[in-house]
Amino acid sequence: MTSRISTERLDAVVERFATVEHELGLATDGETLARLGRERAELDPVVAAIHALRAAESEIRDLDQMIADPGVEPEMRALAQAERSDAEARVEAGAEALQLELLPKDEADERGVILEVRAGTGGDEAALFAGDLFRMYQRYAEAEGWRVEVLSTNEGAVGGFREIIAEIGGQGVFGKLKFESGVHRVQRVPATEGSGRIHTSAATVAVLPEAEEVDVELDDSELRFDVFRAQGAGGQHVNKTESAVRVTHLPTGIAVAVQDERSQHRNRARAIALLRAKLYDIERERVDGARADARRVQVGSGDRSERIRTYNFPQGRVTDHRIGLTLHKLETVLAGEGLGEVIDALAAEQRSRLLAAQDAA
Repeated sequence: MTSRISTERLDAVVERFATVEHELGLATDGETLARLGRERAELDPVVAAIHALRAAESEIRDLDQMIADPGVEPEMRALAQAERSDAEARVEAGAEALQLELLPKDEADERGVILEVRAGTGGDEAALFAGDLFRMYQRYAEAEGWRVEVLSTNEGAVGGFREIIAEIGGQGVFGKLKFESGVHRVQRVPATEGSGRIHTSAATVAVLPEAEEVDVELDDSELRFDVFRAQGAGGQHVNKTESAVRVTHLPTGIAVAVQDERSQHRNRARAIALLRAKLYDIERERVDGARADARRVQVGSGDRSERIRTYNFPQGRVTDHRIGLTLHKLETVLAGEGLGEVIDALAAEQRSRLLAAQDAA
């Protein structure tokens, strides 16, 4: 396992870490400090894994010398041989951990996200299901210690949401929720169904990494702002002032609207953040499209039109179609408690594919 990782590559990582730490001590401007801080945070676990592996390898060399020394007492030699077996196990585990740390990482994984959940086919039942999905993510986020702020809602006629957009802030949010983009399907008997017939409805989920100003520069001359009165379910006015804001990016025609805050200024700032995330996502998709080989090792394509999961109420099961995972704990997953098990399985599958691709290379 260790022979697959060149000493030169590991030395370069350790040297870069030392350089970043030195530059951090000299930097004064905020942008440089933020950039170096992010790089240090990325390198830190890698360097820790390198040191742990090298310490175990050094211990084996010391034990080998003791075992080979003819002057060592038989009892001490036997003890050294037993310790060597333990050290070998640590080397194997350390090499595997290091390989995982050295896998190519998505630089957006540590960012917060913009979560969009929209009702698909199924009418009122689809809106109710969209509401179920949003609450699932909300509870999962709360359990992870993340912050959830709703940016915009369009409620369904009988409950749920035709559309809901929220910002989820915290560390590593995109790295976990990125697997959720796609079409989610539900099979259940709607509350409005008198005959007990099972209906199939759907909702789409989009998870966009939050973009910073340095990622997407917005020219004011390319933006058009419109203000209007916030609307609730059924068209009634949430308030009587024009606090809702729609911003349109003229070069692309992308328009976003935020209406949940009563302050026009706050809605304007949130609309710009949402627009920036959408433009950043478009650029990421363009770059990923140019890296077709890299995309082949991802779990799913990230295409919003891809059906990724089915929630079957009569059988109490959740099935993720990308990895063939079925859990008979639907209520636990929808409560947010069991969602982590699905996400962890998806992440493990992606790591396995990346390792296989790395070994093949």
